[in-house]
Amino acid sequence: MTEKPEPRLIHFLGAFGAGCLITLMLLTNGTLAQYGSLMFSSWVPHLTGTALALVILLVLRPARTSPKRPPLWAYLGGVSGGLTVIATSAAMNSALALSGTIALGLAGQIVFSLFADARGLFGLPQRMPKWRDFAGLGLIVAGALVIIFFGGAV
Repeated sequence: MTEKPEPRLIHFLGAFGAGCLITLMLLTNGTLAQYGSLMFSSWVPHLTGTALALVILLVLRPARTSPKRPPLWAYLGGVSGGLTVIATSAAMNSALALSGTIALGLAGQIVFSLFADARGLFGLPQRMPKWRDFAGLGLIVAGALVIIFFGGAV
């Protein structure tokens, strides 16, 4: 049996920072969709992200962490990323606004992650959700509904 590693402050800060960047990404992609189209709002960030990744690869020249090749399904992240940008750009420019889109997106992430953990998808160790997981999901959904239906009310 392997020991569960203890969470560290850097992990909390990294996750929080990533959440902030996702919110900024949704805002900029949604703004692009207002001035172009949903496809345009997906194409521009992926092109600029590819350019930035290439520059970073050329400058840092990171070594491979494993000599083994990743599974083929791992290359589909760009497909889910493109669809995510399109869906969130459309939702952000609706009555949900940015905060409602983020709140429901978080709820969707939790639902799928609980399912993936329970089934051991994508090589994850199988972990059955506990009542605390569902309680947390309920609180997130309740918070999302409060933000959507009562947030911004004057």
